[in-house]
Amino acid sequence: MTLVAGVVAVQGDVEEHAKAIERAARAHGREVTVHEVRESGIVPDCDLLAMPGGESTTISRLVHDQGIDDEIRDHVDAGKPLLATCAGLIVASSDANDDRVDELGLVDASVERNAFGRQKDSFEAPLEVAGLEEPYPAVFIRAPAIDDAGETDVLARWDGRPVAVRDGPVVATAFHPELTPDSRIHGLAFFENEESIGPALEETAE
Repeated sequence: MTLVAGVVAVQGDVEEHAKAIERAARAHGREVTVHEVRESGIVPDCDLLAMPGGESTTISRLVHDQGIDDEIRDHVDAGKPLLATCAGLIVASSDANDDRVDELGLVDASVERNAFGRQKDSFEAPLEVAGLEEPYPAVFIRAPAIDDAGETDVLARWDGRPVAVRDGPVVATAFHPELTPDSRIHGLAFFENEESIGPALEETAE
């Protein structure tokens, strides 16, 4: 059965995430249809969901204005996987350390915005990621870092700081996995941990 994926498309690298999801699905022998999510009513039909980077205050405001915020929470509460990247991590966190961000509270972590510098300080780093056999070429652009990982499982660190975590069905990264042809992070988030994220995805795939 074809899976339905959604990419929250209020801001960020929407097309790049869509292509990465399609590559990851092919690598795992799955079929997927990807929809852009700009308004309410789409997320409830999604099996997989990605929330890209961009500007966290803008993303936070728009998902609330469009009524997508509660749908994202319901998606995660149902055990369906969410991949939140860069600013998506900030919005998904429990504490963004910024009063302008209305967090979704989906990841038990507090974050620091621009922890690794501004746009000019962007860099790529080979990350050792739990669950991946080879280092992952992570692209950091105005990247946040996690100050307190709470009860999450830390999947990767850079410069001693957590930059990728898993909290139930949510995988959140400080870097941009959609900006590399390597789709293993999308695979890790969506296709390699089905037994521990509830029956929703498994039932859909049957």
